[in-house]
Amino acid sequence: MTADRPAQRLLPAPPGTPDWAGARAQWLQGALGQALLAAEAELLAGVLDDVFGLELLQLGDWGASRTLLSASRTRRQTIVSESASDATLDVQGRLAALPVQTASVDAVLLPHTLEFESDPQAVVREADRVLTGEGQLIILGFAPLSLWGLRAAASREGFPPGLRQLLSASRLRDWLSLLGYEVVLSRHYLYSRPWERAAGHGQRRFLRRGLFNPLPAGAYLIKARKHVYTLTPIRPRLRDRRRLLGGLVEPTTRNHS
Repeated sequence: MTADRPAQRLLPAPPGTPDWAGARAQWLQGALGQALLAAEAELLAGVLDDVFGLELLQLGDWGASRTLLSASRTRRQTIVSESASDATLDVQGRLAALPVQTASVDAVLLPHTLEFESDPQAVVREADRVLTGEGQLIILGFAPLSLWGLRAAASREGFPPGLRQLLSASRLRDWLSLLGYEVVLSRHYLYSRPWERAAGHGQRRFLRRGLFNPLPAGAYLIKARKHVYTLTPIRPRLRDRRRLLGGLVEPTTRNHS
């Protein structure tokens, strides 16, 4: 993976700006955050099973380890983040202006990345730019119409800390459709309540609803494939070909003495 644009230096945060990356990392190290990461790693283990190629790119840091990439079957996995404090970081750069060659990546993973970005559409466009034809885009997001979404909307700091906005799965499908993607898989998960004591329920409540659980899913996964459409040459119909031939000079059959 080589850059076709210079790497961009990130400006330091202005005085008084909260360290949202640090607060988010600390939240993910807690009981609820660890349970969520474990559930999403299990979910991605099945989703990444048919994702092959040379490079998988994860945009944004989500967790203090490479847990989400452990099941990847690509030859390389690279994490790009704007936070220089992330120990698992491979490349530091703006997610809306990646220092990555166009059409050079086989898969892109966005683990709740769009919810923490000021311009999520720009990040989706950048992911589309770096993906090869038939490349795959995998997105994890919190559902707005859920207990997790309601708690995030009610929190001044966001939940998890630093969350800027909630994007519905249907809205993301519209964005992907405009870019020419086909959604090949859509999964809902996170049927647990967004409280620390809910982490004790284990993976069952995080990934599966259960028989007596009326709660809506708190998160979703979308897996989409990028299609590149080529122009098909149109062959002229037989009538048009006769018209073309009719304009040519035909040989004469008269005998010359």
